[in-house]
Amino acid sequence: MRHLMNPLDFSTEEIEQLMDLADDMRQHPDKYADSCHGKKLATCFYEPSTRTRLSFEAAMLNLGGSTLGFASADSSSASKGESVSDTIRVISSYADICAMRHPKEGAPLVASSHSSIPVINAGDGGHQHPTQTLADLYTIRSLHGRLDNLTIGLCGDLKFGRTVHSLINALVRYPNIKFVLISPEELRVPSYIREDVLDKKHIPYVEVEKLEDAMPELDILYMTRVQRERFFNEEDYLRMKDFYILNADKMALAKEDMIVLHPLPRVNEISVEVDDDPRAAYFKQAQFAVYIRMALIYTLLEVGSC
Repeated sequence: MRHLMNPLDFSTEEIEQLMDLADDMRQHPDKYADSCHGKKLATCFYEPSTRTRLSFEAAMLNLGGSTLGFASADSSSASKGESVSDTIRVISSYADICAMRHPKEGAPLVASSHSSIPVINAGDGGHQHPTQTLADLYTIRSLHGRLDNLTIGLCGDLKFGRTVHSLINALVRYPNIKFVLISPEELRVPSYIREDVLDKKHIPYVEVEKLEDAMPELDILYMTRVQRERFFNEEDYLRMKDFYILNADKMALAKEDMIVLHPLPRVNEISVEVDDDPRAAYFKQAQFAVYIRMALIYTLLEVGSC
């Protein structure tokens, strides 16, 4: 039995295999329509979610399986004080695989150590979001044709953004990757990412504050929202939330083949006028997430070839 807690749980070769499988599922959906018949996915979401929870459920339904679960801590026995370890022991009796989101870092890892079914980390606090990273990698490969020789701009909340932390950890394993870290001083990438990942692996990066200065050199621009739920006070959030807004004027500075990604939801950090730009790929990214999660569920359940 295998779990997915962070992107490094899979080698680059295994990620390539997952993406190849996702390609096949995207091109030949009927081939996999009954591959998980009789299997159940539990979505245990202690935090609100739209895309991640629904895309997991859509992925399982596309594979012919079924779903059960809860969408907030208030609608689970966590509101009565039940521990994550007890919850997963019970869920293991009801389902064949579990996707868990939790506001506390490490909670899905705790669950996996007490589970008799595969557990997928669907986001734990400001720590990791491995399936979003798989979706990001799959989108980049699908649209750019490669995962190496890229300059990636990460913009916005780089301090609390778990999608950013996971993506950096995943991309540093590919050759000739450079990062442009675009954020205000207060929301810079944490030192443990900068020192233990980028510096330790000798990955080139620069830290800048102005998005306009970075645009011309980027192959990928990964925008993030400033997350109100990660701030300790409203004043700091309001001061930071409009620091970056991507609009048509800024897009005019970018390469013709640059793509814009965003894990969503957005607030106002990407103007709606950008949606019509062919380089805006964030809604495609949300669709690609379904296919890569289908491939992950299929692989972790070891349902075999169809």
